[in-house]
Amino acid sequence: MIVKLKYEFTANVWQHSGVGGWFFVSLSKEISQEIRSQLKWQEEGWGRLKAIAQIGNTNWETAIWYDTKSDSYLLPLKAAIRKIESLVINQEIDVIVWL
Repeated sequence: MIVKLKYEFTANVWQHSGVGGWFFVSLSKEISQEIRSQLKWQEEGWGRLKAIAQIGNTNWETAIWYDTKSDSYLLPLKAAIRKIESLVINQEIDVIVWL
């Protein structure tokens, strides 16, 4: 994947409501608006953009998803990443995303 844009931000880990709900961090509305204005044309189904993310010493290929309810992109945090980096709900973390 060729990356062109790098975004660094701090966000809180949260879990989608419901049994077995996914864990996420939300990109700020400002960052999301900037990404959407430049890269919306590259979105795949459901507002998906391929990305590389880094939390702590762990980086992985993933995607961010545009959430129309919050007007921001969401970065899903799969169980393996949460385990490696010891992430818990409401924890404030530093995140890097390359698009």
